[in-house]
Amino acid sequence: MTTLAITDGQVLQSDLTVTTADVLIDQDAGEILELGSDLGADADETLDAAGSLVTPGFVNGHCHVAMTLLRGYADDKPLDAWLQEDIWPAEGELTPEDVRVGTELGLLELIKAGTTAFADMYFHVPEIAAAVEEAGLRARLGHGIVTVGKDGDVAREDAQTSLEIAREYDGAADGRISTAFMPHSLTTVGDEYLEEFVPEAREAGVPIHYHANETTEEVAPIVDEYGQRPLAYAAEQGMLEPEDFVAHGVHVDETEIDLLAEAGTGVIHCPASNMKLASGMAPVQRMREAGVTVGLGTDGAASNNDLSMLDEARDAAMLGKLAADDASAVPAEAVVEMLTAGSADAIGVESGRLEEGAPADFAVIDLEQPHLTPPHDLVSHLAYAAAASDVRHTVCDGEVLMRDREVLTLDEAAVRQRALEAAESLAARVE
Repeated sequence: MTTLAITDGQVLQSDLTVTTADVLIDQDAGEILELGSDLGADADETLDAAGSLVTPGFVNGHCHVAMTLLRGYADDKPLDAWLQEDIWPAEGELTPEDVRVGTELGLLELIKAGTTAFADMYFHVPEIAAAVEEAGLRARLGHGIVTVGKDGDVAREDAQTSLEIAREYDGAADGRISTAFMPHSLTTVGDEYLEEFVPEAREAGVPIHYHANETTEEVAPIVDEYGQRPLAYAAEQGMLEPEDFVAHGVHVDETEIDLLAEAGTGVIHCPASNMKLASGMAPVQRMREAGVTVGLGTDGAASNNDLSMLDEARDAAMLGKLAADDASAVPAEAVVEMLTAGSADAIGVESGRLEEGAPADFAVIDLEQPHLTPPHDLVSHLAYAAAASDVRHTVCDGEVLMRDREVLTLDEAAVRQRALEAAESLAARVE
């Protein structure tokens, strides 16, 4: 057994209390062995956390990580126009190599921001899986299905690919990769494909992830065609089970909130993307009060435009208060829970908790910064004041991915250069 001790820091425990302690890790098992005093003396390796807060690694519950290549490519448009006029045409030109490069850039950003696990919906998933394996993160991956505008054979092949990818890559990267069947949304995938492939996903034991109720334009067509709300339609299709999770959930009514709570289906709240695209304000406080498992996600870097989960936490708190018209809504403790264990539970990965026996996934936050002084309440600071640049170290599955701001599993300069070249080439091809 090889051990790593994170020493001399303050530790954010699973009950959101803060204590001074060392954390001892079994690196071979990727597991926390002990929280206590003076654990570094006999460890094989130590990681200094003096003046810092050791937190569970952040979990990004909904992302399109390779879209880093489209950061700043198209802004200030509503969702439908943004997708149809700019994003989908550009994505149509992406090669597998582009997706690999964009993914590496995104993973670099995630690691530097303290994220240790994420859920991703995209295409050319083998390239994404290879990048995840190299970078050392934990991920739930899936091939996004869009059938609108495609003939029957092509559409069916898209759905079949999602199911095959989910079967093939589950358990990859020494178990750090899990998978899901991922229809893009209830309005972009025809019901005939859902009726055929959702039962196959269930038979294979594969969870389902999709965008739902992101805009009013995603709600109205379902109501008009099927005479019911989108999540009632999803339930009828067998897409609202405890292992499933949906992205956004902005325009959910009380009956849909109750459906989510009863089903145990998680919701990933993406406040920055929702604000930027003027999609609306998700009723996060009401969902949490109803017992819905709510996590946080950045969405893609084209609609955010960064992958910082600490930024997302602050946005979630602020927007949640506005949506509820209540300054006490979505408090700091709720946001930090959503940032860690909430997202992990929603996407079904074992992460997001700092306790004995849990996976060794951590972020270490440098507290010795002007904007984190004085330390009245470190949970408050994590929700409202901390930034991605405050992350000193990132550890996933017991492996140190970043030490003192240096990423160890990816060559930062080379990744950035390849991304610059790929983005320039992509923009030229789209023109």
